[in-house]
Amino acid sequence: MTVSTLDWGTTYRVTVLDLGLACCGVEVMAALEGHRPEQLAALGVDPVHAAGEAHVLVVSGTVTDVMLPVVIATYQEMPEPRYVISVGACSNTGGPYWDSYSVTKGIDQALPVHVAVPGCPPRPEALLDGLAALHRMVS
Repeated sequence: MTVSTLDWGTTYRVTVLDLGLACCGVEVMAALEGHRPEQLAALGVDPVHAAGEAHVLVVSGTVTDVMLPVVIATYQEMPEPRYVISVGACSNTGGPYWDSYSVTKGIDQALPVHVAVPGCPPRPEALLDGLAALHRMVS
């Protein structure tokens, strides 16, 4: 992936909160906290650890019906403007667990998803591509 500087504007920092709920969360952590801080800096992305500081919520992994209220509450704590990136098959559609009684059939059932990153699990570079896609959408 070729990384170029993205102009997110000057009104707010692009802060990203990872809500890693299962396997895909490891890949998201690799992208946000891994060995590529220069790529995140070039994208203008700043990982944070509190919902009140985040403008982008990354939901990765299986969202169970029991966990769904916490995911929604986290989203509601975020300041405006706020965006959601769904990462991986489980977060996007329920994945291989879609027919389980306890699995949400995609986080888009409860939150507005702006970018869905496919894969099981997607590579860390796919999240960076998803952030670039969100940038194109917002620009």
